[in-house]
Amino acid sequence: MASSLQNQGSITYLTQREAAEIDEILMGPLGFSVDQLMELAGLSVATSMAEVYKPSEYNRVLAICGPGNNGGDGLVAARHLYHFGYKPFVCYPKRTSKPLYSGLVTQLESLSIPFLSVDELPVDWSNDFDILVDAMFGFSFHGAPRPPFDNLIEKLVHLNNYKQRQQKSPVIVSVDIPSGWHVEEGDVNGEGIKPDMLVSLTAPKLCAKKFSGPHHFLGGRFVPPSIAEKYKLHLPPYPGTSMCVRIGKPPQIDISALRENYMSPDFLEEQVEADPIDQFRKWFDDAVAAGLKEPNAMALSTTGKDGKPSSRMVLLKSVDKDGFVWCTPIMKVGRHASYQKILMHHFFSTGMGLIGRVRVEGSVQKVSDDESEQYFHSRPRGSQIGAIVSKQQSTIVPGRHVLHQLYKELEEKYSDGEFDSKA
Repeated sequence: MASSLQNQGSITYLTQREAAEIDEILMGPLGFSVDQLMELAGLSVATSMAEVYKPSEYNRVLAICGPGNNGGDGLVAARHLYHFGYKPFVCYPKRTSKPLYSGLVTQLESLSIPFLSVDELPVDWSNDFDILVDAMFGFSFHGAPRPPFDNLIEKLVHLNNYKQRQQKSPVIVSVDIPSGWHVEEGDVNGEGIKPDMLVSLTAPKLCAKKFSGPHHFLGGRFVPPSIAEKYKLHLPPYPGTSMCVRIGKPPQIDISALRENYMSPDFLEEQVEADPIDQFRKWFDDAVAAGLKEPNAMALSTTGKDGKPSSRMVLLKSVDKDGFVWCTPIMKVGRHASYQKILMHHFFSTGMGLIGRVRVEGSVQKVSDDESEQYFHSRPRGSQIGAIVSKQQSTIVPGRHVLHQLYKELEEKYSDGEFDSKA
């Protein structure tokens, strides 16, 4: 689920009173139930975490849940994280007998998600967990935290000191409010939890302005227009079907640290098809079945007479015993046709359980004119015009306006008839 970026200064932040009023309106005249809002909140937290912390690297999650709604959000998030491929554990020291919370516990127990008492928690959390979810107290909490939550908060604060000494430490994700912070003034004495991620719910609370961690997300894609208008809420648009959206700029990435650990099942010689084309078809069918986007995309590389390589992305259009067929501007292939060595990389996936690529080398020849024409006229009208205009890509043009003008002229010229692919 892709996240959208927003200028933090343009976002509305709520006071404690405003946040409470909005909840009352949602659960009153607007007909939302507590469990409905809790489910949406917990899902938002889980999807926000999955945006940044992939289960392949941050698998072990400890959700520390308080006795109120914030704790319920944490219980829901733990369930979703399980289904997202994480290994959650739950510390829920002050359980309530309310049916809503009992049901959430039962749901987690049915998934064999371990519940750990405070005494069962390891001494050093750094060795046992990759993510710590702070779901102890929300915006309605006030006063000083009481046992055992005071000690649990102190443990999270202690982990901040590990990070300052550049020691290995799990990341901290706070739900709506970092526990122990003042809902409006933030970390008043500067000695509270300093989460790596804050997931604000419905709308950010005033204390979120003091959040200095790298990842601030907003979750809660359910605010009706009537509430947005009444409280003059300026909230970022959610991208696509996402349940979360990033607030502010993402942190700068250390490119050298970007890497994936590729794990795939053994590929044994006795499992290989005798015909490589048959093997390719098998892999390709697997990629299609997995729902991968454009599994027929491939990188095509050729060399010219001067030995200079050229690579571009093209789409595979068919494959049979004679080889692989794709579409590309003929003038570019023509300049390289005398060097008929072709290298193709076809990437299937680095996820969804599929990891692999196919490399093909061989000679190239143009398909028949009839086959080219048949393919050209099978394309949508806009694509046909674009293909003709794209012939200009191989020459220097004064500017984009030249391409736009040519596109418009072709639209008018062939408004009542078929295009000539050789135009």
